[in-house]
Amino acid sequence: MTATATRYLYLTRHGEASVDESELADTGRRQAVLLGKRLRAAPLTAIHHGPLARAEQTARLIHEQLDGVPLRPSEAAGDYIPYMPRREELPPESADATLAHLARFPAEERETGPESARAALARFTGPVPGDEPRHKLVVTHNFLIGWLVRAALDAPKWRWIGIHHANAALTVIRYAPGRPASLLLHNDVSHLPDDLRWTGFPPDLRLPV
Repeated sequence: MTATATRYLYLTRHGEASVDESELADTGRRQAVLLGKRLRAAPLTAIHHGPLARAEQTARLIHEQLDGVPLRPSEAAGDYIPYMPRREELPPESADATLAHLARFPAEERETGPESARAALARFTGPVPGDEPRHKLVVTHNFLIGWLVRAALDAPKWRWIGIHHANAALTVIRYAPGRPASLLLHNDVSHLPDDLRWTGFPPDLRLPV
């Protein structure tokens, strides 16, 4: 039997982007640098990032704060809708609003997203081969983080909806052999000063803490 070891999956959403999302805003660059400094204490073995500029730039700024951790681009870490729910899956009181909201996204994100989401689960989750634990960071987008957290909690597939993640916040999931996935940290922004917290989060969900 092949030995397996624990995987620690670190997830972060890219830093705050410019209005046209073509690059990071100044606040986003500051967020990425501060997250990189926080992650100096983590034994990361790789930084994976999505192909869009805001994710790549965030990953590079984090990388600059660390020593010898390789950068690895990944289409699976991109920005897409991971699962399109059917109306009958959704709570009746919110089904219409949810489906109308998702319909506003490009058709490509809705149609190809589920395949990318399956690839992300295969690539980034579960125990790893070998005897040594591995710690990997994925710099990605709000929807994929919600999808991976949902999967870790074994929630229904549609329940990635409503799991929000602030820019440059940190989430950590542990996948230990023979155990359920453990959500160790979620949406943590303790490395950010007050003026850099909550960006990318719906205003009505921001808490005065």
